[in-house]
Amino acid sequence: MNQYTRMNERRTRGLLTATLALIGLVWVWWSIDPTAQETTTPIILTAVLAVNVPLTLSGARLKRAIVARTQRYLINPPIRLLLRLGLMPLGYALLETRGRASGRPRATPVGNGRQGDTFWIIAEHGRQAGYVRNIQRCPRVRLRLRQGLRFTWVGGTAHILADDDPYARQRQVCRWHPLRALNAAIVRVMGTHLLTVRVDLDRDRPPHAGRNSAHPGPTEVLTPR
Repeated sequence: MNQYTRMNERRTRGLLTATLALIGLVWVWWSIDPTAQETTTPIILTAVLAVNVPLTLSGARLKRAIVARTQRYLINPPIRLLLRLGLMPLGYALLETRGRASGRPRATPVGNGRQGDTFWIIAEHGRQAGYVRNIQRCPRVRLRLRQGLRFTWVGGTAHILADDDPYARQRQVCRWHPLRALNAAIVRVMGTHLLTVRVDLDRDRPPHAGRNSAHPGPTEVLTPR
């Protein structure tokens, strides 16, 4: 069995596991929320999650286009609002890369995968993700991270790990952390070809020094992937 076949098998198992976990959460929510029992939302969500499985396995390009539009018009707007209010959803961080064509800062919400001086990212669409292509052009990045009750910018250098197993990496990063585990399940369900990105965080710079040579100015807009 070659590496490509093994990765496809892991991709299928990972997708099915995450889909069943999210369906289970949907019906747990339905069972404990009286208002949910009066709607068809759980049935609709279950159907969407079920249809997503064959779509992911057989139509990656179509799936990627659907997810990109969903993120752009449904997911990113409320996160943009939270950022403007100085807030950040729990379990998330903000990744800032440099636009490969424009050279302007590009910000993308990612799951908080920090472990000491290393920050792990599992890209949903591999090298097709906009921020991954930005990293290929310029590996210097910034991350806006929660430190206690405050958020601070931390610089770092990103590395694309094509030979790393993203599913094993997710398990290692999410260990006994419910918010990270939920984010990992969402990434598996929404993703097409997962890819590991490692960011080595700067140790010799104060955490509040957000500006680095790759990003001369502050982030003002949230740009979709």
